[in-house]
Amino acid sequence: MQCSYFDAGLCRSCTRMGEPYGAQLAAKDARCRELLHEFGPAEWLPPVASAEAGYRNKAKMVVGGTVDRPTLGILDGRGQGVDLRHCGIVAPGIRAVLPALAEFLSRAGLEPYDVPNRRGEAKHVLVTEAPDGELMVRFVVRTDASIERIRSHLPALLHAVPRAAVVSVNLLPEHKAVLEGAREVVLTERQTLTMRLGDVALHLRPQSFFQTNTAVAAALYDQAREWVAAAAPSSVWDLYCGVGGFALHVAAPGRRVLGVETSADAVVSARLSAAEAGLAGVKFEVGDATAALGDSAVPDPELVIVNPPRRGIGAELAARLDASATRTLIYSSCNPVSLARDLAALPSFRVRRARVLDMFPQTDHLEVITLLERR
Repeated sequence: MQCSYFDAGLCRSCTRMGEPYGAQLAAKDARCRELLHEFGPAEWLPPVASAEAGYRNKAKMVVGGTVDRPTLGILDGRGQGVDLRHCGIVAPGIRAVLPALAEFLSRAGLEPYDVPNRRGEAKHVLVTEAPDGELMVRFVVRTDASIERIRSHLPALLHAVPRAAVVSVNLLPEHKAVLEGAREVVLTERQTLTMRLGDVALHLRPQSFFQTNTAVAAALYDQAREWVAAAAPSSVWDLYCGVGGFALHVAAPGRRVLGVETSADAVVSARLSAAEAGLAGVKFEVGDATAALGDSAVPDPELVIVNPPRRGIGAELAARLDASATRTLIYSSCNPVSLARDLAALPSFRVRRARVLDMFPQTDHLEVITLLERR
């Protein structure tokens, strides 16, 4: 894949841009094998490839420029907007609506936030596309006044972008290098975007996490489902469950499944998905993954799935897993370095199977899923 923004030096986010895709995938696979080789012996399944372009189901665009000519993209070293609305790794369905969203910012009179001078209103535009083409559009702004401006112009936005099923405003008043604030106001009747992956429908609320690459996410969940089916556990815990992707995919008659997640919004979404699917044996709780395991009043599950953030599960949860009665562990990681560190803290387990899934072509990032069994 070639990118005019990369070639011109305007954006260097995709560090492997221009490298043959086969070489990218092979390098990621080799790196994971090297990092994890001492925790086997493992059967390495063929890596899951992605589309090279148009794979991102979410665009995180910084608003720059002026009210009359806003840019959607990134900021350069001087804090000035660089327009990336034709970014090739973003899904075509999202790229198609970015001009209309830029025009909406002008129509609503939302002044782009000037980072060097700390003034202005509109900070980010976040767009997520569901498999069926519906969109979630979020505006990150500084003040409540912008909420009312966006609300008053909402009919025009929905006319210009009819695929926008969910529209919300996020408040980020502070001058911080973060993507969003804590407060979210949904302006549409619909509160969630439905991410349908095969026979599982996941409900995504504005501040909930979802994998960036829909096709590869489906392959990830299918791989976990296959391994869980082979292990045939009667009880499964999905720690760091998010909106319930793993938990809902591994649900089966007679199997008790519990998802644990710190985000209350994500748990609300997961419970809605389970209720709609009629999965009475699947429960979701708001809580800390580490605290969930080790409660003497609750029997340890036969199988645990963990999908932690980049920092990994950490020493305390690894110790609890190692000392538990759990026989099988599925660990999905976006950081093979922290994964290797955690595996070293799980001496009672060995990696039996592993697979790299390329969630992020053109970059060094990846997902690797491992199946661990007690020695």
